[in-house]
Parts: sequence; C-alpha cells; structure tokens
Amino acid sequence: AAAPIPIMADEKPSDDKKYKNMVFPKRIHTHDVGEHIEGGPNKRKFRSRAHANPLADPQFPYPVRPSAVKWEEFFPDAQEQGRMAEFADIGCGFGGLLVNLATTFPDKYSIGMEIRDKVTAFVDERIQALRRTNEGKYRNCAVVRCNAMKCLPNYFVKGQPEKMFFCFADPHFKAK
Repeated sequence: AAAPIPIMADEKPSDDKKYKNMVFPKRIHTHDVGEHIEGGPNKRKFRSRAHANPLADPQFPYPVRPSAVKWEEFFPDAQEQGRMAEFADIGCGFGGLLVNLATTFPDKYSIGMEIRDKVTAFVDERIQALRRTNEGKYRNCAVVRCNAMKCLPNYFVKGQPEKMFFCFADPHFKAK
C-alpha cells in the first residue's frame, strides 16, 4: 500500500480513501510581538522585493573577520559584559522569531541576518520601537544586513552561536 500523502492543515480532504485515517491539525494562530506598537514601523510602508540574489557580490559592509565585529553596536550591554551573539536567525524576514527569542531567552543575545535592505530597516525600527516602549527589554536582539551564504564566517568564530535558526529560508529563484 502506498504511504498517505501529507496535506496542509487548511486543505480540505476529499472523499478519497487515502485521507480516511489522517489527522488534520487545527490552524495555529500566534501573536506576533511588536507587530502593532505605538511609534513602531508599519510593514505596509516597507515594500520590498520578495527575493534578493544571494549569489551577487555584497554591496554592503561586512567585517573581515569575527574579531572585527563590534557587538556593542548591536547590543547596548555587550561591551560591559564582553559577550557576543549566541543565537542567529538567518533570513529573519520581518523579525517575528527574533523578537520572540528576545523575550523567551532574555539572557541570550540574538542577531537576525537578512539580505534585503528594506526588510532589515523595518526590523531595526521595530526593535528600536520595542526598546523605547519597553524600558530595559529587547536590548538583547539586533539585526544586520548581510548575505549569510557568503558572510557568515565573518561574523562568528567556530562554535560561537549556540543556536542557528533557518526558518523559511528561500535562497533559490523560481520560474514565473
């Protein structure tokens, strides 16, 4: 017998026998932290391309080696504590996971890496707005514009990040 075909949660099963014994999970709704904060950025005003060419030469500054990274520029308390980023969200998009990591792990520094400039600007404004409205919080997350496929070794020494998140990474182009 053939294995059952996996389907999405909001897909409707037909009367076909292959769906007879399948369990259909309920749709999960999550609240996106910092999505609607007073004085924060509006996602609609940050129009960006859906994709950026990750194989193109980087047209933005990046450190030549991990020791050249100035973590205190990203994290206000990093210089006092002498710490570096412990979590990396590669392709962070609009920063949903990044700001949730900041609250879930308040003792860890999280850096989001995004290749699209307007999206990076949105996430940076979002983090700054969260810092303004929540005194003493969100000082452990930041975003940097970079091409992680090419520049990741320039930011981290071997074994530095405890966790790396690759959620919904989409580095390939699709036929129209």
